Amino acid sequence: MSISTLQELLADFADRRDWEPYHTPKNLAMALTGEAGELAAEFQWLTEEESRRVMDDPAKAEAVRLEMADVLSYLLRLADVLGVDLEQALRDKVAINERRFPAPERGTEAS
Repeated sequence: MSISTLQELLADFADRRDWEPYHTPKNLAMALTGEAGELAAEFQWLTEEESRRVMDDPAKAEAVRLEMADVLSYLLRLADVLGVDLEQALRDKVAINERRFPAPERGTEAS
């Protein structure tokens, strides 16, 4: 599914429930922050190694997967409401970061 298709799916879901009045940029940004916190909570107190193996535990994997879906859904809704082309925004951000953090030449070590 494309980003725009996912946004249409979420917009339709919200529309059928009359949630548009609540899907303001402020509310969506706050919900996104809350869901990102819930995702972070799935990793709280895990060691680095435990966090790398989190998907090995089916229950934990499902919780992480669903929290990631919540984060994505609110980000997609926020972008849709604000008219932000996320694909272009990501391309632009990567280009900015390429200039800010140039990759070392192959075969050379970063110091």
